[in-house]
Order: sequence, then structure tokens, then C-alpha cells
Amino acid sequence: MERENAWKAYTKKELKELNQLNKEYRRFLDEGKTERECVALAVRMAEEAGYENLADLVAAGKKIKAGDKVYSVGMKKMISLFQIGRRPLEDGMAILGAHIDSPRLDIKQNPLYEEGGFAYLDTHYYGGIKKYQWVTLPLALHGVVVKKDGSVVEVNIGEEEKDPVFCVTDLLIHLAGERMEKKANKVIEGEELDILFGSMPLKGEEKEAVKKSVLEILKDKYGMEEEDFLSAELEVVPAGKARESGIDASMIMGYGQDDRVCAFTSLKAMLEVEDTEYTTCCLLVDKEEIGSVGATGMQSKTFENTLAELMNGMGEYSELALRRCLSNSKMLSSDVSAAFDPTFKAAYEPKNAAYFGKGMVFNKFTGARGKSGSNDANAEYFAGIRRILEDKKVAYQTAELGKVDVGGGGTIAYIMALYGMEVIDCGVAVLNMHAPWEIVSKADVYETKKGYVVFLEDIFSSK
Repeated sequence: MERENAWKAYTKKELKELNQLNKEYRRFLDEGKTERECVALAVRMAEEAGYENLADLVAAGKKIKAGDKVYSVGMKKMISLFQIGRRPLEDGMAILGAHIDSPRLDIKQNPLYEEGGFAYLDTHYYGGIKKYQWVTLPLALHGVVVKKDGSVVEVNIGEEEKDPVFCVTDLLIHLAGERMEKKANKVIEGEELDILFGSMPLKGEEKEAVKKSVLEILKDKYGMEEEDFLSAELEVVPAGKARESGIDASMIMGYGQDDRVCAFTSLKAMLEVEDTEYTTCCLLVDKEEIGSVGATGMQSKTFENTLAELMNGMGEYSELALRRCLSNSKMLSSDVSAAFDPTFKAAYEPKNAAYFGKGMVFNKFTGARGKSGSNDANAEYFAGIRRILEDKKVAYQTAELGKVDVGGGGTIAYIMALYGMEVIDCGVAVLNMHAPWEIVSKADVYETKKGYVVFLEDIFSSK
């Protein structure tokens, strides 16, 4: 049952491919630090690969046929891509589904205030974080401000060398004796995660002079009034680029690898595969980190509605055909797994842990304490997946998310399983999951992309 380390078997050609893929991946992480940025990047990559906007085809009354490549965007925060196969859609699709949101700090709707000669932005953290990890880091501000007239201002501050960065301050160790006695989840409270935004007062002003100075800068650079914060989506993320990690450069450290490592490998596999018998699909969604809720989360009907439009454009739509398509589909819920960390080995069950360098990771079930909230994949389905991966010599492993009574987590798998389709969780092992800077193995990125290609091409041959 011991899985071999994939690094040991690579040829020079494979190492070259591995490094090129990971170079592209680091660029993806740098350019896609928010869900909106990821969607815009995915659209650009898809169009370069010959994909067309489904909405444009529908508006033009163009019939969609086998071989066509189409994509559909939902509210600029989720995207689904389809390559139409030769079989009718009701026979099912091969689906790769990942999420593109990541833990972060969100700016509140009424955020700007001054205290003690400083201007601050008030935040509300998004997703599961260790709050103490977010202090004293260089942070960047990404997002959009939408004004009352409908005009949109894009914001990206802190990524370029000439840009200022932001931070959440922390109490100096000399005065922190009492605070250090608190539990880790109380050392920094949620309402203390405010962004230090400025300190220079506006000349000639006495009251809230720093706040007024900040507002003058926002007005000058972005044409933005204070009330425009009400209709803004501004996300605070770690500033800086993803980097190679380790003296051997065998790993990648970067922000948002849960779950953009699976989003990237899914998208790359989707764009690589050509001429399939069954329709292939790549689905990148929002809001997984807060329960897959909202119009752009997996629990919405957006994907189902898109599929209905697609089938209608092919002349195949009926409610029954739509239901058959969904129930006959096979999916990899592409999400990350917790990598075994020897520093904290007490949290893991070593026989059923994911290890760096041993390939893509399958989680037959996720959930917590008794598999609560999990999709538990069928044995027959995983047997077919094992066969096609081993036939194509893709390195893979299986894992659970830590010891049974220690913790757990969820993915979008159980939501798609509601349609009756076969679904299993599969992705890349990650160290420091949900921290500002996460780490993955380059080998696992490479093997996962390979595995996703095999899945799209061969999963229906595994019957």
C-alpha cells in the first residue's frame, strides 16, 4: 500500500514539462488573487484556446454542435467551460469542479474611520482562518468599486514594487504578557483585524484630518466618494508573488492555493483535451469557503441553468434530458487535501494521510467526526478511476483529513452528488492550509494535471 515518490521516476523531459507547468501555475496565482480575477484569467485562457461565449452564441441563434467549445460566466465570479462531445448530453459529462474563492479579509460597507492619528479600514474575515496569522503581514487590496452611475473602478494596490502595502498591527511583545495568556482563537479578535490605511493629516483640517486626507487620495486616484464603499467589493490578501520554495525549488509557496491549485490544473486539463466522445466540463465556482451559498456558489441553480441553455442551443433540451445529463455525469470534486506535516504529526493518521510528492490525492469521503456533511464515493466508481490512472501511469494516493476525532472539512462534492451523479474528492496536498501562505509540491501539481486529463478522456471507458 506504500505509494512511491513521483520525483524518483521522472525523466529529463518530464522534469522540463513539470517546471514549465509550475511556472505557469505561479503566474496564475499572481494574476488571480480574487475570484473575479480568476474568472477574467480563465476567460482569457479559454478564448486563446478557441472557446466562445455561450451567451453570444445564444443571442446570435447559432446552433451548438459536437466539437464546439463554449464557456459561460456567472456574475463575474464563476465560470463553466464545455467541450461538446459526439454523444448526446443526456448520456452525461466528465466534470472537473473546483472553487476559486480563498480565505481572506473583506472590507466592510462602512469601513473608514480615524483613531489615534491613524486611518483604518474595518474588515470582516472570510472563511476559516487563524486570525493571529494575519497580523504584521504586508497586505494588498484587490477588488472593485461600483458607483451609483454603474461605472466600475478596479482596485489593485500592493502588488507592484512602487505600490504601498497595508497591514494589521500587533501589540509589541514587551506589553503583551496578559494577551499571551489568551487562547489562540482569542489572541486576535475579529474586530481587531482592521487595516492600517494612512497616517498623514490633511493640512488645514483639525477634525479627522487623516481620514479626510485618505478620502482626498481616493477621490483623486479613483474618483471615489466615501459612500462608494457601500457598493464595493474589496478583498485584503497577502501582498507579493508566489515563489519557489525549498533549496531544491521543489515546492511552491503562495496565497490562495486552496483551491486555486485545483482550479488551475482543472482548467489546464480542460484546455488540453481535444475531440472527446462525451462532453467535458470544467466548473470553477465561488463561495465554497463559506458554505457554497449565494448566486455564485455551488448551491445556486446557475450551473443547472447554464446547462439548460447549452442543451437548448444544441436542440436537445427537455427537463428529462437535463436530469439524465446530470445523473449520468461523473465528476471529480477538485479540492485540496491536508498534507502530512511531521511537526504536527499527532493530528494525522499516517497510513491515511497525504504526502508531498506522491501524486494527486483522493478523499473517498470528507466531512467531520463520523463523515458528517460528506459525500462518500462509491467503491465501483473509484475502482474505475484507479484503473484508468494506473493504465496511464499517473501517481495518486488516498487520504483522510486528519484523525477521525480531530477535525475535518467539506467540499462541493455533496452538492453535485444530489443530482445522483458519481462524485469523488480529488486534488493536491497542501501544507499551511488556510494560512496566508500555503505550500504545495510541484510534483503533485504535475501529476494532478495529468490525472485530470486522463479523467476527462477515459472515465466513461471505465464502465
